[in-house]
Amino acid sequence: MGHRLIRIVSDVHFGERSSSVRALGQLRPLLEGADLFVLNGDTLDTRTGGDAARTDRLRREVQGFFASCGTPVAFLTGNHDPELDGRHSMEFEDGRVLVTHGDVLFEDIVPWSGEGELIRHKVREAVAALPPDGSAGLDGLLGAFKSVEASIPQRHQSETNPLRYAIRLANDTVWPPRHAIRMIRAWREAPVRASALARKHRPKARCVVVGHTHKPGVWRYPGGFSVVNTGSFSRPFGAFTAEVTPGMVRVRRVESRRGEFHPGRTVAEIPLS
Repeated sequence: MGHRLIRIVSDVHFGERSSSVRALGQLRPLLEGADLFVLNGDTLDTRTGGDAARTDRLRREVQGFFASCGTPVAFLTGNHDPELDGRHSMEFEDGRVLVTHGDVLFEDIVPWSGEGELIRHKVREAVAALPPDGSAGLDGLLGAFKSVEASIPQRHQSETNPLRYAIRLANDTVWPPRHAIRMIRAWREAPVRASALARKHRPKARCVVVGHTHKPGVWRYPGGFSVVNTGSFSRPFGAFTAEVTPGMVRVRRVESRRGEFHPGRTVAEIPLS
């Protein structure tokens, strides 16, 4: 692709109470100066459950806002919006940068969930249905995961009452304590798994950009390979943005200024040569 500056964020979770994005206009400064703006999954929750009319309204609001911004925008799917745009990954810089949400890194998709065993069973069935010769590749694997995710209804994400939301969020993520332990383990394992995914499916990649776990960071490996997690717009860790320019990936912290989100200080620079 001939874009000069591609700016990538993930996990906006618009419409969820835990998201710091209350109005999409807060994101406008992140689009400024970009030739392409990539939303790498979980932009909002499009799954069934909760209030269907509200979900449809949020989807229209997201699509309408980004269509009006004047900057080309690409939506990639996440586990919360598995059928938002039908595109599960992108590659830049002649395949040296792979961008995908990161849900594919875990067979149970959300290891900290109490539904992990059921999800893992569904994922194994979906993957087993792929051609046994491996010809489906990464695209087929991602599609299998999305088919499972589309069958999982919204849980705390659709709750609008503040107290009930807090209780349901805790039950879905950190309680009982084994859920919190699994979450911490997922933070540690995600970059290693992303590296393995690239080696198997995209060996030309020098950098993989993911989100999903909400834990931002940059991990560098021998030989110049790197993994970037852009975090999320939910507390407590905040978000990074990854900027792809010719020969370089620059990682910057997303900073809130007067209620808007801006590209902030540089966290890391990753040469792609």
